[in-house]
Amino acid sequence: MSQKLDTYKQAPQPGEHNRLWPLYGKGLENLGKDGQMIDIGLPRFGPDELLVRHDACGICFSDIKVINAGQEHPRIFKNMQEDPVVLGHEVSMTVIGVGENLRDQYKVGDRFIIQADIYDKGVNYAYGYMLQGGMSQYAVIDRRILAGDHGNYLLPVRPTTGYAESALAEPWACVIAAYELKYRTGLKAGGFTWVIGAASAKADYEISAGFAADSHPAKLALSNVPDAFAAKLVAQAQKLGIEVVNIDLANLEESMAGQPPVDDIIILGANADVIEAASPYLADFGIVALLADEPLPRPVQVDVGRVHYNRWTYVGGAGTDIAAAYSATPVRSELKPGGKAWFVGAGGPIGQMHVQRAVQIANSPATIVCSDLSLERLQVLQEMIGPDARAKGINFVCLGASDPGYAEQLAQLAGDGFDDVMVLAPAAVVVSQSAAYLADKGVMNIFAGLKRGTMATLDLSQVYLHDRRFIGHTASTIEDLRLMLSQTENGQLAPNRSVAAIGSLEAAKDGFDAAQKAKYPGKIVIFPQIKNFPLTALEDLRDKLPTVYAKLKNGREWTVEAEQEFLDLMLPEQA
Repeated sequence: MSQKLDTYKQAPQPGEHNRLWPLYGKGLENLGKDGQMIDIGLPRFGPDELLVRHDACGICFSDIKVINAGQEHPRIFKNMQEDPVVLGHEVSMTVIGVGENLRDQYKVGDRFIIQADIYDKGVNYAYGYMLQGGMSQYAVIDRRILAGDHGNYLLPVRPTTGYAESALAEPWACVIAAYELKYRTGLKAGGFTWVIGAASAKADYEISAGFAADSHPAKLALSNVPDAFAAKLVAQAQKLGIEVVNIDLANLEESMAGQPPVDDIIILGANADVIEAASPYLADFGIVALLADEPLPRPVQVDVGRVHYNRWTYVGGAGTDIAAAYSATPVRSELKPGGKAWFVGAGGPIGQMHVQRAVQIANSPATIVCSDLSLERLQVLQEMIGPDARAKGINFVCLGASDPGYAEQLAQLAGDGFDDVMVLAPAAVVVSQSAAYLADKGVMNIFAGLKRGTMATLDLSQVYLHDRRFIGHTASTIEDLRLMLSQTENGQLAPNRSVAAIGSLEAAKDGFDAAQKAKYPGKIVIFPQIKNFPLTALEDLRDKLPTVYAKLKNGREWTVEAEQEFLDLMLPEQA
């Protein structure tokens, strides 16, 4: 390691400058002042605070959503004109100043990454949204981060771990979290359950679990439930002290006024109109259980944005036991070992991560199909991940969605259906079309961030007749991030493989523009402390910085060694 890089790692005291990119409103034209960064001066920190240096920051498509939405973004609840957003939540940082009350816990040179979804007293202060993010050179870490609702949101990083790979643990944690989702296998204890009878409802329903003294809802709503079953439910509710209300479907909005969101909606019989009318009243993490033995007369409009963001899901069965509709086929989120998995929109940065993980896990699918509109991105997947897949005996196939024979090839590969379909393309029509290829007991994970209120047409008959499941995911927990960092530092997963382009803080605006236009088949990483360096694809380092290029793996993958060489060349002399 050079003297310059060794000095940098020791975290010397900076000057008085702190350059950053403020976002004052919707659109890239509102990024910076006159299209440039500003310098607000080095921030001061108090006795219970840390001053940190941002070392590397990945650009996420979530950043693009903030740029596109501005003040209307659901995580922004401040006046951006007066208090602009500084983006960047995929960030690695080094402590350069320690408040006097924290000196027994932290020291200059300590390295961390941050769980961006910070809550304090129930309020969301996400890093890179409400709190100044990584598109700046320095920031203050305060009590909200060090002692928030979930404890300390900083996670320590080993000195030998790369800056880019540790920063990219955050998006990787979101990927890992998609396969760790847990869903209830019964009614929510203490929750609100709503039972609705459709015209085709039967007379002999039962609920064999979840409605007894040891576990039961606190509130029960009934609508058009067959008389005999309704009488049983009411009698049991009275024994258990459960509040019972009647909901008039003909005057639904008025009847539901003042009612809390519903944790469990049980629909007896096949009725698409009822499903569509009732679903909007679901609580976060809510479940709709469908019990019927005949197909729905038509597909259903499903709010897939809320499947993604609010973790709604639909379960069901063809029998008459409500408990069995939940528990007979529990919702699976991990890829089926030895199964067939299809990654829709696989060529983007997050898609690459999903595919890389699918190949590297111990119990991989036997067949992995990757589709994308971009043939260039698919070629990168083939070159980067294909050899590893084939070495494990995986049937690894990349399909160009615009190719003339795409539909025929996909149908042939699907056969009786895919066990797992990961939707990484943010389009409702893609969700609808892909659902047709699910196998019995297959799972579709709607990972793409479709906004709430985005409706997709789905045949929910498949939920109760063939045990197909639709789930969704967003963000990650601090435990997900801790797991990903551990796997990174132990060599189990390699976030560095996701890096496609790099640049200095001056290049951040170009980086956001490139991410919005899907210019690169991987992640863009900004290094806020280096000298001016334009946004550059890794393959172009061959000519621009040949000694850095020489340290890439296979001429295309970022490495810790390449990063050290890059920083040695690009850090200012005084660092």
